[in-house]
Amino acid sequence: MIEILNPTLLTRARDSGALVGHILQTLKGRSTAGTNLLDIDRWAKEMIVEAGAQSCYVDYAPSFGRGPFGHYICTAVNDAVLHGRPYDYPLADGDLLTLDLAVSKGGVAADAAISFIVGGTQHPESIAMIDATERALAAGIAAAGPGARIGDLSHAIGTVLSEAGYPINTEFGGHGIGSTMHQDPHVPNTGRPGRGYKLRPGLLLALEPWVMADTAELVTDADGWTLRSATGCRTAHTEHTIAITDDGAEILTVPR
Repeated sequence: MIEILNPTLLTRARDSGALVGHILQTLKGRSTAGTNLLDIDRWAKEMIVEAGAQSCYVDYAPSFGRGPFGHYICTAVNDAVLHGRPYDYPLADGDLLTLDLAVSKGGVAADAAISFIVGGTQHPESIAMIDATERALAAGIAAAGPGARIGDLSHAIGTVLSEAGYPINTEFGGHGIGSTMHQDPHVPNTGRPGRGYKLRPGLLLALEPWVMADTAELVTDADGWTLRSATGCRTAHTEHTIAITDDGAEILTVPR
């Protein structure tokens, strides 16, 4: 299903997006060496409930996961890149952490992810990888607007990631979003310009460039959810929900 939002629903999407952005930045500030992933999950739940919103994850049970996700946020550490299921793990200085969050408020969902290094120990290779996903996301957003096609966005994202030297996996990518978290159209992280669905004002898209340092192959963790790099290399993932407007693209998932 491809959903086009009316102005009332777009206003609600802005509220949902601002909440997602606020929660992610708050959790980033709280995530220090020694912070347990289960505490991050608990804090996410508290902020979602306090805001009168609903988690898109806790009861989520798609075909690619093992049963309901059962948590309120995805926490992916180091070699984990997508669908990271929180568990009893205290973060270490220098860990590369990705937080991925989707909530629904007023009947409209928003989805975003951030990657960052925990603590004071910095890894230049990891910082470069995070930067590549952020630049790829910016390129995808810049390519979005009424009349553009999905392939234009995918090509813009993939060009940045390829030029940075990262293999690209196309099993998982960006997606439409609206009254539900995952909708058509699929937005691969590489593609050919001029191909695919033509964007219209009122369409929401979650764009999410993600890479693994030296492989495009994923393996599924024993928890049935967490996707890791097949080689054990580090990974990074950046995501925003955008709205297609008459003038281009509006980023929704930033704090007010």
